[in-house]
Amino acid sequence: MAESDFEALLDAGATPAYEAPQRGSRLDRWWARVSVDERVRRAYTWGVPGVVTLTAAATRLWNLGHPRELVFDETFYVKDGWSLWNLGYSAQWPDSANDGFASGLVNTFTDSGSYVVHPPLGKWLIGGGMALFGPENPTSWRAATAIAGILAVLLLFFIAKKLFRSTLLGGIAGGLMAIEGNAIVMSRVALLDTFVMLFALAGFGAILLDREWSRGRLEGWMAARRAAGRPTDWGPVLWWRPWLLAAGLAFGLTSSVKWSGFYFLAVFAVYSVVSDILVRRRAGVTFFISGTVWRQAPASFVITVPIAALTLLASWGSWFATSGGYGRQWATVPGNAATGFWSWVPLDWQSFWHYQVSIYQYHVGEMRPHPYQANPLTWLFMVRPTSMYYDSSPDCGADACGASITGIANPLIWWAATAALLYLVYRLVRHREWRVGLILTGMAAGYLPWLLYPTRTVFQFYSIAFEPYMILALTLAIGLVLGSRDDDAWRRETVLRLVAVFLALAVVLSIFFWPLWTGQSIDYTYLRAHWWLPTWI
Repeated sequence: MAESDFEALLDAGATPAYEAPQRGSRLDRWWARVSVDERVRRAYTWGVPGVVTLTAAATRLWNLGHPRELVFDETFYVKDGWSLWNLGYSAQWPDSANDGFASGLVNTFTDSGSYVVHPPLGKWLIGGGMALFGPENPTSWRAATAIAGILAVLLLFFIAKKLFRSTLLGGIAGGLMAIEGNAIVMSRVALLDTFVMLFALAGFGAILLDREWSRGRLEGWMAARRAAGRPTDWGPVLWWRPWLLAAGLAFGLTSSVKWSGFYFLAVFAVYSVVSDILVRRRAGVTFFISGTVWRQAPASFVITVPIAALTLLASWGSWFATSGGYGRQWATVPGNAATGFWSWVPLDWQSFWHYQVSIYQYHVGEMRPHPYQANPLTWLFMVRPTSMYYDSSPDCGADACGASITGIANPLIWWAATAALLYLVYRLVRHREWRVGLILTGMAAGYLPWLLYPTRTVFQFYSIAFEPYMILALTLAIGLVLGSRDDDAWRRETVLRLVAVFLALAVVLSIFFWPLWTGQSIDYTYLRAHWWLPTWI
């Protein structure tokens, strides 16, 4: 299928021609009539993202302070974030700190540095929310992740709209993310992974914009050279690529939350080179491979990698600026400092390097068993979602009650997205469409690296990092099913009904699973009704 045909299919829901179509559904014909009014088009253009964002805000902010206790790994990140905000480094806490924190005793941290295994940015953001809204308020513990989750939904809307050239498909993508359970749960607990998802998605959007920007500059350069009768053997070296620079910054921020952000930087660096090769070939550059690999690729490296590295180092700035952080004085201990060739390295940097090596060894060697660990091979099928909170004591008016926060994704959205991903792999091989390749690249960057460490103790909720690309895959499949307004009227009416039923069922399932995403006390029999697989218990 030609790219133009593919784009025509993805135009479902884009601003239509103003003449009533001879084909298509009754809805298409009605929209063609009413959208002649500029006010209607403006309301549609801004109303869709507005509704999507309000939905995301409602699902993420409602009763955010419940439960009033540190759940799951909040015990690390909330306390680390608050001590980091106060001391400039994460500090150790007494053994009873969790109960004290929940009751308002939030300043019992010590002066001793705590061993943390992730860069500081995510904890800075969590601590910032606490500083802004008050550390005694549980809502403030989770405010930063909730805001990040809302922003991610809005960003996904704009990315989908740009990628598919359709406000409707942008609204479907953002809407699905707004009501999806894994995304909701991860926006309502003070963990780091939603920040990873947000910054990586921003980098993905920047790569999308860079593709268009650099292609336009390349085509302009080629046209000027041809008009002047000059050769175009290797093509230009594009040093000024602002969106590629923005991508480097975004992936640097991702890496400043968790080291897994480096995978996004590496994978999209490869994607950028491959994309430049294809764009140059299409533009008519003679030596499009060597011109990219030996000329443009080094320039792209300089544009992206230094700013990413500097961003990561900047996130550790307070560790360098203070003296009490974990491992801060390691190199000053007799016998630890380097001798010989590396003795010239400042002791601060030797301590920092030793700390980073220790963190790496922890990550690759973490194999302590956990009741909710999940093999990465099972993530796409949601075999073992993570239970983050359970309370059997609250009263719900029944003989047995339970309150749970469990990262069970909306099954219809999740499993349909998994099927869409498998279809996209086929479609990439069959049609080699750049949109499909870009979506699968984001998916590969967020998912495939985890398969390198199958024996590590990892969890299903890590999948939030690549969930936006699952949603984009599903949205693309929906767009292809919707087809074009010029399709046969019977077909168009049928697929519109099918898509409407699918979206309605997704909403119904989100309502059904809502109590398990928000820790509401419900009848135990009703609670058990949500455990569709025995591994969900």
